[in-house]
Amino acid sequence: MFIGFGLKDFIDILLVAVLLYYIYKLIKGSGSINIFIGILIFILVRVIVSQILEMRLLGSILDALYSVGAVALIVIFQDELRRFLFTLGTRHQVDKLVRFFTKGYRKENHAHLEWMPIVMACKSMSKYKVGALIIMEHNMPLDNIIETGDTIDAQINQRLIENIFFKNSPLHDGAMIVRGKRIVAAGCILPVSQDLSIPKELGLRHRAALGISQDSDALAIIVSEETGDISVAYHGQFHRKLTVEGLESLMSN
Repeated sequence: MFIGFGLKDFIDILLVAVLLYYIYKLIKGSGSINIFIGILIFILVRVIVSQILEMRLLGSILDALYSVGAVALIVIFQDELRRFLFTLGTRHQVDKLVRFFTKGYRKENHAHLEWMPIVMACKSMSKYKVGALIIMEHNMPLDNIIETGDTIDAQINQRLIENIFFKNSPLHDGAMIVRGKRIVAAGCILPVSQDLSIPKELGLRHRAALGISQDSDALAIIVSEETGDISVAYHGQFHRKLTVEGLESLMSN
């Protein structure tokens, strides 16, 4: 069975495994994991029927469905594919690969100081139960989201963040967008997730945070107005009831 299995075959299997892993992460973030599993089962059945059992009639039917299904998948997962290809082609990813193969990958610890005003603002707002929604842009630009709010374009500052989300502020109900070292906009409108698995006790802020984390690679920080709890939504997943230390650690990682 393993006669003729060489290095090239091992690399081939390894690359397929890596590709499936990244596709799994992409689909998991969009909440379509059942579709991904269904696709894997269909491919497995097709291989067994066509290659192992050599059933010509059933194999030809599955081949026809396979050809049509490839087009259907592109339509169904067009947003996920667009996000994956954009992330793959960003300068950030290219620079990371260059550093990995030349000088080695190294975390930039100086960014920790830039995040601290956000962490301290969340700590203060959590203490006084001031609702907040902070979106930290990563590789995918959020220009379409920024256009829905008011331009700020200011350095990250704890007092400014607290003033934006002050209960009587007109920008209180929207989201604040952070790009790099600056606050670029506030009062922004986010896409709301329709995921049925979201706990019923979570409000619109949490649904909006999950929505933007599913549509982009941004990190969303939520401070609950009802409980003061700090949560994070990232890649379609919630990290709830974080301590200040937990928030700082999550942002650093």
